[in-house]
Amino acid sequence: MPTLPSVTNLQAFEAVARRKSFAFAASELHLTASAISHQISRLEADLGVRLFERSAHGVRLSAAGDLYLSKVGGALSAIASATEDLRQGVRNSLYVHSAPSIASLWLMSRLRGFAQAHPDISLNLSAAHTPSDFALGQSDIDIRYGIPNWPDLVVEPLFEELIVPLASPAFIRQHGLKRIDQLSTLKLIQSNVSVVQWSDWFAQFSDIRAPDWFPVRFDRAQMSLDAATQGLGVALESTTIAARHIAERKLKPVFGLDQAVKVKAHFAVYPPRHGKRPSVEAFLAWIHAEAARS
Repeated sequence: MPTLPSVTNLQAFEAVARRKSFAFAASELHLTASAISHQISRLEADLGVRLFERSAHGVRLSAAGDLYLSKVGGALSAIASATEDLRQGVRNSLYVHSAPSIASLWLMSRLRGFAQAHPDISLNLSAAHTPSDFALGQSDIDIRYGIPNWPDLVVEPLFEELIVPLASPAFIRQHGLKRIDQLSTLKLIQSNVSVVQWSDWFAQFSDIRAPDWFPVRFDRAQMSLDAATQGLGVALESTTIAARHIAERKLKPVFGLDQAVKVKAHFAVYPPRHGKRPSVEAFLAWIHAEAARS
């Protein structure tokens, strides 16, 4: 097995990379800036690469340092979490990573039910567009969004979603919005990461060509939905993810549910070996039951 760098040196590296300052990293780790500098120098000598670019304006990661941080940052976080669990006497923890929009708009409002059903499980939830790296031990389960192309992992679809144009009732009234052809004269909101784009929707339900330009673009469904509630235009989003907005009458399917693209785009993903863990089995059973109720 290759010799691993000192954990102390790795902690110094991660702190400097995150804080972008030797002084701030030193304060966080209760060391002197000189000590941090020596630790970074030893790590760079150990690895044979320069991890930071230093200048009179400060410090920033080199290309090699940025790549290294992407690999070891999650591992350090996993070690820290596991250590804290052990210190606190936690024996049954579960680490769930999720795509941001489903975490904030669907999962969070339901977590109380899981906590009540499984009070013995310590749940840790993180959210980001970037999938977790199971090889680094970053999570037990990943709730991913997109087209399922994740070899060597178990991929379980959560639900079928209806993707429809959504707008605020006031916006619909203001523009007398009743026909698809009217969309060609209105502002459409672009959701950059959606698996269903406006071009897909128009191709299925109209001869009209989708616009090449959008006045506002977002990389999260949450922001697209919020923009639509503010009357900035028409969003093309999932009625499942937008359920709260629809229930509160902040948004409304513009043409009902007949003009909906049906997709399965949210998945519970995990390595086969994780499926045997009791906490993972419990969470999967719970989330599939919640998905069925959706």
